[in-house]
Amino acid sequence: MSYYISPRFLDKVAVHITKNFLNLPGVRVPLILGIHGRKGEGKSFQCELVFERMGVEVTHISGGELESPDAGDSARLIRLRYRETAELIRVRGKMCVIMINDLDAGAGRFDEGTQYTVNTQLVNATLMNIADNPTDVQLPGSYDATPLHRVPIIVTGNDFSTLYAPLIRDGRMEKFYWDPDRDDKVGIVGGIYSEDGLSRQEVDRLVDTFPNQSIDFFSALRARIYDEQIRSFIHEIGVDRVSQRVVNSVEGPPEFRKPNFSLSHLIEMGNLMVAEQQRVQTSQLVSEYNRSLYSRNQSAPAPAVTPNTQPSSNGASQISTSQISTSNGYQKQQVSNTHLSLETQEQIREILSRGYRIGIEHVDERRFRTGSWQSCATSPITGEQDAISTVESCLTEYGNEYVRLVGIDPKAKRRVVEMIIQRPNGKVGSY
Repeated sequence: MSYYISPRFLDKVAVHITKNFLNLPGVRVPLILGIHGRKGEGKSFQCELVFERMGVEVTHISGGELESPDAGDSARLIRLRYRETAELIRVRGKMCVIMINDLDAGAGRFDEGTQYTVNTQLVNATLMNIADNPTDVQLPGSYDATPLHRVPIIVTGNDFSTLYAPLIRDGRMEKFYWDPDRDDKVGIVGGIYSEDGLSRQEVDRLVDTFPNQSIDFFSALRARIYDEQIRSFIHEIGVDRVSQRVVNSVEGPPEFRKPNFSLSHLIEMGNLMVAEQQRVQTSQLVSEYNRSLYSRNQSAPAPAVTPNTQPSSNGASQISTSQISTSNGYQKQQVSNTHLSLETQEQIREILSRGYRIGIEHVDERRFRTGSWQSCATSPITGEQDAISTVESCLTEYGNEYVRLVGIDPKAKRRVVEMIIQRPNGKVGSY
């Protein structure tokens, strides 16, 4: 199967790699090339095609490796891989690069959805240090004065605005936004279906039928076409015998005839996939759950309290009451709609009134000392009632942990408020 390499992509990556292996007098060459763009547009795969075309060896680092239970492990991993790759260049005498996939997922900060841990700080600082001193990269606890060979680094991601701004500045990282145009899409999709008998006109029509879909959509569509044959295979041998027939079978792996790759069939299956995408986008089950949870909290019977209830050290335990008169002259207590303290309610209103977003985080007593907070909210919080409902749910679910309220400036992408509203078992902890 012959895959298509975008000329723009090839030019950008090839120039960056080559430039880092040349000694250009008086020129500061950025060590890192950041390739960013929409999800599923084939950034990593295009890089692999360019590496194969140029004969470049690659040392891979996943964004998932940039976090660890132990502080410093991720930064040490980057330094170790860099030194190993520099040694490969020296020993084998050929170009080598380091590729970090999904850097923003491992080192980015997506507002209240992620935590800025010690490892995140060290990863950003390590990459900045390597970009500034690419021939002097040391491991913790040891020092080697021998200069290393410069190793170009290529990183991919969807949103580089979530990364530490000094890391992506010009001079350290050269940015390339990958947004394939129609010609690129037609070329890439044509390469995907090159063995399936689709003509250039049919590939054009397929791309034009789904103009807003990413490259991954067309690759997944090709795999979806095989579902019919696999379904027939399962029905033929029986569901209970699939494992015996597929795994370590003496008959060998099953073979399938070439499925129907006609344009009409591809469009039909593609429409089914688009419908599934729309169902995911419109379901909003998390929001529905939060609304129903808030409704249950509203309709739950109020606990018995006295008029002199005082705020406790736990921001969730205060219940405001007032006296109202009944027709027979007796007094009864009226309980407010929420179990949050007045201070917490006022803080929520203050954050929202300034146009900030609200985040809620929790941490147990052990991780509280290291500041490894985790997010409670699974979906964006909209409105005061939604915020109160989500805060109450978090306080209930994590009753034996620290819980804090966070205010986030969405424009500056920074925190403006951090307030602990619950401590384990009512204890007062330092902050």
